[in-house]
Amino acid sequence: MNFLNRLAGMAVVTVSALSLTGPALAADYNWTFQTSETAGEPGFVNKQKWAEEVGKLSGGRIEIEILPIGSVVPHTDTLDAVGAGILQGHLTDPSYFSGKDPAFAMMGNLVGAWSDPFELLGFMESGGGNELYAELVEPYGVQFIGAAATEPEAFVSRVPIRTVEDLKGVKMRAPEGMVYEIFSKAGAAPVSLPGSEIFSALDKGVVDAADNTVFATNQSLGMNDIANYPLYPGFHSLPMIDVSMTKSVWDELPEDLQEILTASVKQFSFNHIFSVRQLDAAAVEKARENPEIEIINWSGDERAKFRRIAQEEWQNWAPKTEMTQRYYDAVTTYLQGRNLL
Repeated sequence: MNFLNRLAGMAVVTVSALSLTGPALAADYNWTFQTSETAGEPGFVNKQKWAEEVGKLSGGRIEIEILPIGSVVPHTDTLDAVGAGILQGHLTDPSYFSGKDPAFAMMGNLVGAWSDPFELLGFMESGGGNELYAELVEPYGVQFIGAAATEPEAFVSRVPIRTVEDLKGVKMRAPEGMVYEIFSKAGAAPVSLPGSEIFSALDKGVVDAADNTVFATNQSLGMNDIANYPLYPGFHSLPMIDVSMTKSVWDELPEDLQEILTASVKQFSFNHIFSVRQLDAAAVEKARENPEIEIINWSGDERAKFRRIAQEEWQNWAPKTEMTQRYYDAVTTYLQGRNLL
């Protein structure tokens, strides 16, 4: 039985068993979790559904309010806010905390490592990823509940990019850190812009391409209508979703509620992946109705070229700290052992 089937079975059985908690009770715990999406995005909606499911599984003992990006603190500050109890939890990309420790960049989005979200989840569950990330966030007063993932991010472009060679000189939006450095090494000219400015920058020609979320969201935002050469399926970025909460709150929870939360994150991850997968498929069909849009799918050889460039940057990041080295060693061992490197 492969990892997906084993983990799916475990999550479903566990969640089913834990849901038998008796009649609904008044909430004993009322929490606020902030996400890294705007309200209405598929990721945000799915996280709201997760909170509702936690309420049901706990028999109404836990109520979680899910807030969009920036509602309480900037997206880069949720780690500290959760540790301080200003927020009781977050569901976010750890890369946002790379200014605190470069290990967050590697663990949050090891560019070029994963071609499928279940590869990442397999590493987290059986390759040491969960343990390393839990150790990383514990000094901040944060309890790591579990990892989720989404589909590989798509790529929007005003110009056709069919090969790694075609990246040379392309002005493209990329977040600071590892993603920025890898695209620089590939020959692109990265520009750091917040997500809120991508559409305008593409529309005005400030940038010609952008690393930006999944295909379905790009399509719904009209990105592909102004940047007619989207790259899909994604070849570069597959970020982890960190589901964590205030450690002092976690430590005081009854064991059954801790188990419910842990199981719920596994189920959320499956639901989120398949939800986005369906949305992406529908969005691709919609995009193909526009004769001006050409969806470009890189060949296996071009994907391998990009991955080799990314691996060189992994090696540069590995010695930065003890944790980055341990993470690099664990990831490469896992990928090599499964012929994924």
